[in-house]
Amino acid sequence: MTNWINTVSRDHVELAVRGRFTQANHGKPHMLRRMERGDWIAFYSPRTVYPKGEPLQAFTAIGRIADDEPYLDSAGPDDPRWRRNVDFLECVETPIRPLLEQLDFIEDKQRWGYRFRFGVFRIDDHDLEVIRSAMTR
Repeated sequence: MTNWINTVSRDHVELAVRGRFTQANHGKPHMLRRMERGDWIAFYSPRTVYPKGEPLQAFTAIGRIADDEPYLDSAGPDDPRWRRNVDFLECVETPIRPLLEQLDFIEDKQRWGYRFRFGVFRIDDHDLEVIRSAMTR
């Protein structure tokens, strides 16, 4: 099992939770193909609204991949979006700053935001547990 973080604005996370899905990298399929049923995925939102909403810097949702393959959303041929189904947990929005010292994937605590520029990336079990515990108390 693999643990993932997906960097997505809160407004887009809210749509995903309602629709029980995730997308990555503006609807491109390559990272979604790496995910497997049962993988954990936590959503980090740097902003409230894409692209220029207020800064948020919080984890906004967490769940598990619930299907076996990415699928193409029916948005239309001019705007294809690949998705995965997700079973989301009940959780609370959790600011990242109080967790920074506990998160191993953030190597440089002074430039902690750099890691999120990659959109989707893997984290280890320890970091997932820090995030999940903070979000589901």
